[in-house]
Amino acid sequence: MKLLRRLIVLCALALAGAAAWVWHWLDQPMPLASNSVELSIEPGTNPREVAHAWVQAGVRVPPRLLYEWFRWSGDARRIRAGSYVAGPSVSPRQLLAKMVQGDEAFERVRLLEGWTLKQFRAELARAPHLKPVSAGMSDAQLMEAIGANGVAGEGRFFPDTYVYSRGVSDLTVLKRAYQTMQRHLNAAWESRGSELPLRTPNEALILASIVEKETGKASDRAQIAGVFTNRLKVGMPLQTDPSVIYGLGEAFDGNLRKRDLLTDGPFNTYTRPGLPPTPIAMPGLASLKAAVNPERTKALYFVARGDGSSVFSESLLEHNRAVNQFQRGGR
Repeated sequence: MKLLRRLIVLCALALAGAAAWVWHWLDQPMPLASNSVELSIEPGTNPREVAHAWVQAGVRVPPRLLYEWFRWSGDARRIRAGSYVAGPSVSPRQLLAKMVQGDEAFERVRLLEGWTLKQFRAELARAPHLKPVSAGMSDAQLMEAIGANGVAGEGRFFPDTYVYSRGVSDLTVLKRAYQTMQRHLNAAWESRGSELPLRTPNEALILASIVEKETGKASDRAQIAGVFTNRLKVGMPLQTDPSVIYGLGEAFDGNLRKRDLLTDGPFNTYTRPGLPPTPIAMPGLASLKAAVNPERTKALYFVARGDGSSVFSESLLEHNRAVNQFQRGGR
């Protein structure tokens, strides 16, 4: 009987000691294989798999011990999918709290106004911790993958800074950028001015992309839109160099030549009246608003001063004088 009591006491002491050790361990920094360990948890991953994934990623603790903590805490089923980072001071208790609270690691990618879809895709390819799922896709396949089958991709993504969880697909960012552009374009179209020579939101997007590429000074944007609107109304060619340059593609070497302006093509707004078939870049919000609410002006021409601003003219004679002054040095 005495021996049994001793065994019971020893077991109780051992359990108490083990409990004390576990309680202490829960708040101690875990050893890591590197300065920080990153892990992306996919939806549907069970707690046991999460524990093993952390150990495989570089958390140096027994996976069974980590799993038992998750299970014993009562929060195992509350672990959220996402991308997480375990730093050098993270404890088992803090690691679980991070996953339960959804305290994810985020990255940012900035997509700029005036960029083409090709430039957008190149920037996404360089973005850290972003899965390049679209890398082998054509533009048409990309659009189908984000649910916009049959829509030309150029101009359809809103330029902005996008925050994303580490390990997500680049298609996730592209879909958000596409939906954001749709929202801004629809809102701009609903607020469009009267007597606008544009029939659809798509035409507004095309004009906005031209305004984006032609604007050197923000205060000129609405007046530049007004010039192009006036040209569309009277059937005058838009004669916008950025559209011709876009049509040249890889053939453009930085120098736009007279023969380029004379060679007909779908994006040559010198040889063809009206808007080009698609946008030529990604316009920002200011250009969208300018395209649908251009400044009321009689100007049909403008030329860059050289300081980012433009000189506007109502007649070809005035325009030629401005070109002579600001582009040819008065010669």
